[in-house]
Amino acid sequence: MLGGIVVVGAFVQWLTGMGFALIAVPALVLVLGPTPGVVLANCAAGVISMVGLTTGWKRVRLGAMVPLVIASACTVPVGSWVAARLPEPVLLAGVGILVTVAVAFVMGGVRIPALTGTKGAVAAGAVGGFMNSAAGVGGPPYSLYAVNAGWSVREFVPNAQFYGIMVNVFSVAANGVPRLSGTAWTVAAVALAVGALIGRAAAPRIPEHWVRRLILTLALTGGLTVLGKGLWAMR
Repeated sequence: MLGGIVVVGAFVQWLTGMGFALIAVPALVLVLGPTPGVVLANCAAGVISMVGLTTGWKRVRLGAMVPLVIASACTVPVGSWVAARLPEPVLLAGVGILVTVAVAFVMGGVRIPALTGTKGAVAAGAVGGFMNSAAGVGGPPYSLYAVNAGWSVREFVPNAQFYGIMVNVFSVAANGVPRLSGTAWTVAAVALAVGALIGRAAAPRIPEHWVRRLILTLALTGGLTVLGKGLWAMR
């Protein structure tokens, strides 16, 4: 099951520049537990972002990325601190809520005038850093910022990869590397490579709107499932 989750997440991440967390975090949390699932998602998303950025680094908008990254660096430790002190059922419910709300915002194509310019970048980065270290889903605030900035897909993907590298490095540094068996690490690494290769081969053949619809549907389902498990455990 772990391998299948990572393959699908890596496939989606390669197609869109982000999305590994939205797809994989709910399932990884159910399989491995809240903290290991979130941190493994941080590790995997960061690695595949590095690979993807090797061909698109010239299109990174450093002027916009610097405030995003600095703000996320400031709030990542806060997210880690909060996650470490919550009981597992509460953390499960929190992850489920964050994923579900984030997907709802992205699905609704929400436009927030305040999320423009440097102040918008700082706000998006701060929220994204907290969400990434606490729940493994730091991409939606960046997505909302990019939508409000009017970025094209060509601009969105490499900047998403750059942001993904930085915020996931911060998150892994704050949370530590997950304690998994050698077999689990091997399965995850192989699955990550397989998913990336499939995504690279399929990218020219799959319409973007199909990919977007699949990502959001799976992410919403996963978020609601984790939320339900957390609420059930609180009874």
